Amino acid sequence: MNISLTPELEALVEQKVKSGLYTSASEVVREALRLLVRVDEVRQREMAELNRQIDEGLSQADQGRVVRSADSRRRSQATLKRASS
Repeated sequence: MNISLTPELEALVEQKVKSGLYTSASEVVREALRLLVRVDEVRQREMAELNRQIDEGLSQADQGRVVRSADSRRRSQATLKRASS
């Protein structure tokens, strides 16, 4: 596999190797890819939770369990005020 990096990324890889934290450019890239996998996993969990919350909200709306926007705004402002106190 052949990978092209921008000059900035290439300098970063070289800097990591020179720091002694990594023994080769390949090791830096492998670590970066492992971290990317973790980030993707977190993002997928966050999206699943967001979709769950949306589904819950839509279900509540279908049941007529809704809050007027003015009431919601007042609740949010009160919550922010308590949090900043």
